[in-house]
Amino acid sequence: MSGEFGRFGGRLPVAIVCGLHADAREAAVRRLLATVPGSVALHHDLSTAARGTVVRTVRDANGRLSYGEAALVNDCACCALREDLVPELVRLADDGTTRLAIVELWDSVEPRAMAEVVAAHGERLAVSAVLTAVDPALLLPYLGNGDDLADAGLAAAATDRRTVADTWARQLEYAPVLALADSPLADDEDRALLAQLHPTARQVAIAGEELATAVFAGFDVEAAAARQHPACALLPQDADECGVGTYVWHRARPFHPERLYRALEDLTCAAARSRGRFWLADRPDTLLHWDAAGGALCVESFGPWLASLPDAEWETVPPLRRAAAALDWDPRHGDRCQHLVFTSPGLDREGIGRLLDSCLLTDAEYTAGRAAWKRLPPAFDALLEV
Repeated sequence: MSGEFGRFGGRLPVAIVCGLHADAREAAVRRLLATVPGSVALHHDLSTAARGTVVRTVRDANGRLSYGEAALVNDCACCALREDLVPELVRLADDGTTRLAIVELWDSVEPRAMAEVVAAHGERLAVSAVLTAVDPALLLPYLGNGDDLADAGLAAAATDRRTVADTWARQLEYAPVLALADSPLADDEDRALLAQLHPTARQVAIAGEELATAVFAGFDVEAAAARQHPACALLPQDADECGVGTYVWHRARPFHPERLYRALEDLTCAAARSRGRFWLADRPDTLLHWDAAGGALCVESFGPWLASLPDAEWETVPPLRRAAAALDWDPRHGDRCQHLVFTSPGLDREGIGRLLDSCLLTDAEYTAGRAAWKRLPPAFDALLEV
């Protein structure tokens, strides 16, 4: 493994392992400690946050090396984790004997923020991999769980309003590597669902030899962040396997805000997971993000469509986004488009398509033009907190 370490220019490789499937996550960390010489695992237990502290454990294959507590920062356990994590990693880097630092994130902690914190100290540390541990048999139950993290005892702060489903979806979709537990309860439907939710992920068995090499694969934090932006996200393609379907709905015409708003409940419940980007006739210059899991929908504004920007501002836009816009470019509307993807067992493609099409502007409404569109009732103001 010394050769792998050398790839990072003398910096300490840091592999981030996350996931709400705690048994799978812990098994992946144990396997790495046993198979990667010189590896050390750090874990911050956020379940003690109610007492005002976060408990840190550092261990290797032989057992615990150190144990300590960090005080909460601004009543936020994740903030305490961030403040405490980097000094511990730098200490390991200075020690010179650690060949791999494994950061095992607590249940509901999402990997993006932690990866970016580590990457910000690139002179000493290198994010070598981000892995999400998955028990395939638990994939759908967690994706369909709309409970608040607070109700499940998994909130990272008093103000944490996330749900189990949306947290799990982000953990799953951010990581380029999925570490799979050998679950006897998993079936072909579970495996098809996993493949369709994250078709570009590298899947490795926790018990297999590939896991030890996957943690040195390398990880580009900036590219990962770009892939999370709804304007250039690598959304799944149409698929149908083992009773699981992925339906891609793509249109250029804008939505009528009131008709779409009335259909939101049916659309949100139509699939275990749906995501993408869309536009409303009364907000023709605003790129909107659709993110649904567990029967709950989050709609957010992600700024302007590129077509609404002056030419002089295009140079400030990342190349990946410009390339994504070119793929969707329409001579009338530029990169404005409807691009929504629904993935679920038992997917009703035709029903979803009909409902979405019924929410678009009619021919008469469309030909009335943008001035008329902007006078349509602003049904989404409450969702967008305008």
